[in-house]
Amino acid sequence: MDMRKLVGRNFARLRAAAGLTQEQVADRADISQQYISGLERGQRNPSVETLYKVAQALGVSHVDLVNPDDESGGR
Repeated sequence: MDMRKLVGRNFARLRAAAGLTQEQVADRADISQQYISGLERGQRNPSVETLYKVAQALGVSHVDLVNPDDESGGR
């Protein structure tokens, strides 16, 4: 699976579980809402620093954003 799509899918799932909007995550991470939207759609290739900021905004580990899920053939 493409890593960008995996991060996007994990981000969308974790954001929904946290009950946050893209705008709320963007504000918490100090990243534009447009970037967050592209990240969730799997169109962005985030840096390690950006993954960390987004994870902090969601209250999860940065590892949670890159862990393979059942749909991607992981665990």
